[in-house]
Amino acid sequence: MATSSTWNKWLGGALAGTMVVALAACSTTTTNGSGTSQGGNSAAPAEEKPLTKEEVEAKAKQEGEVISVGMPDSWANWKDTWNDIGTKYGLKHTDTDMSSAEEIAKFDAEKNNPTADIGDVGIAFGPVAVEKGVTQPYKTSYFDEIPDWAKDKDGNWIVGYQGTISIISNKELVKNPPKSWADLKNGTYKVAIGDVQKAAQAQMVVLAAAMAFGGDEKNIQPGIDFFADLAKQGRLSSAEVKTANFEKGEVEVGLLWDFNSLGYRDQIDPKRFEVAIPQEGSVVSGYATIINKYAPHPNAAKLTREYILSDAGQINLAKGFARPIRDSVKLPDDVSSKLIPKEQYTNAKPIKNYKDWEETAKKLPQLWQEQVLVNVK
Repeated sequence: MATSSTWNKWLGGALAGTMVVALAACSTTTTNGSGTSQGGNSAAPAEEKPLTKEEVEAKAKQEGEVISVGMPDSWANWKDTWNDIGTKYGLKHTDTDMSSAEEIAKFDAEKNNPTADIGDVGIAFGPVAVEKGVTQPYKTSYFDEIPDWAKDKDGNWIVGYQGTISIISNKELVKNPPKSWADLKNGTYKVAIGDVQKAAQAQMVVLAAAMAFGGDEKNIQPGIDFFADLAKQGRLSSAEVKTANFEKGEVEVGLLWDFNSLGYRDQIDPKRFEVAIPQEGSVVSGYATIINKYAPHPNAAKLTREYILSDAGQINLAKGFARPIRDSVKLPDDVSSKLIPKEQYTNAKPIKNYKDWEETAKKLPQLWQEQVLVNVK
């Protein structure tokens, strides 16, 4: 759950993939080609002419309120966005923090008496929400700027911000902070990535290494081989990648989502740590908004998504170390100076097929045990 500035929501357990499959398996809902959900006892709504941006704003002001789930003030600097929406449009806001799976389950369970309008879910859960029949499409005026990998073609889910696996180094302990996988392989320091058998972030680190060496979500072996080599060298640390361990100097080099690395650096001592995206390549993921099909304040939810994707909304997210999904946004110098330079992301790539990744993630704990942990010294 997103209860701290280090974004624990992204660290989710390895059960996340299982939860995706379970939710999808429970669904009896289908979607037609237009993205209109059909399922349960509800009839498919008639085709309506989309409202203009101005009409959505006017109706949202009449609704007067937006209720979110999984979008607390402390996560990704949502606080500033909720304050802006209150000031600019007069909308009251409340949030209940929960996981992506819980958000979808809530939308479905409350269809006859809905209490939530909009949620923020891991990208893998976007298609699950559509299959479950709990979303309504809304593309916003920024739809064409969103990369294809980061949106549903009908606007049922749209990524607002992204994360990339990065390297964070304690410069007091490491003379030449690594900037690439080659640097990591040839170094003398220990590298911590967390528990691959339990933590989704750690599993994504292995995928990032695989991608850098020619693998992908179906072929994780290059990543396994990389960390098996580190283990044989006695350089794979068992330390947890938590703020306290970095602060105490128990982690020399760690591999984490960039927003976590930047958050740790900013929280502990910006001069003490260096953060970089591995030069050969890394993996990109994101979080997407879903608008409840049964939302009590549907236009307020649509207006919220519009604002999240606006320049102001994207800047708010960047202040929380979340990299905006829209490349065209010009960040203020005081915000961009705290982020990793854009050019370092050149070789970072998104997962192409999340179903393939779910299958790989299920096998990864055993592969890690058999090929990596057995070599730890």
